[in-house]
Amino acid sequence: MIRNAITKKELIEFTYHGYVRIAEPHVYGIREGRRQILVYQIGGATSSGKIPDWRLMNLDEISGLRVLGGQTYPGLREKSQSSVGDLDWDTIIASVK
Repeated sequence: MIRNAITKKELIEFTYHGYVRIAEPHVYGIREGRRQILVYQIGGATSSGKIPDWRLMNLDEISGLRVLGGQTYPGLREKSQSSVGDLDWDTIIASVK
C-alpha cells in the first residue's frame, strides 16, 4: 500500500503515537534494521505541534493506514538538514522520483 502511494504520489492517513496524521510518503525502506517511512506531514496532529514538517516513522507503530485516493502531492520536496539530515538507509524499497 505504501509503495503504491509513493508511486502515485498519493496522500496517506494513519495514527502514530496516538495522533491521526495526514502525510506525503517520500521514502519507504529499512533503516537500522526497522521498516520505516519518511513522510512530510501536512495535516492532522502531532506532539510537537509543528506542521508541516518531516517525520521518520516506524511502520510497526502505525495503525489505521489508508491511502487518500485521488489526493495527490507534487512530488519531491527540499529536505531540511535540521529535521531530516542525511539518513542512511539499509535498503530503500520505494522513493519519490
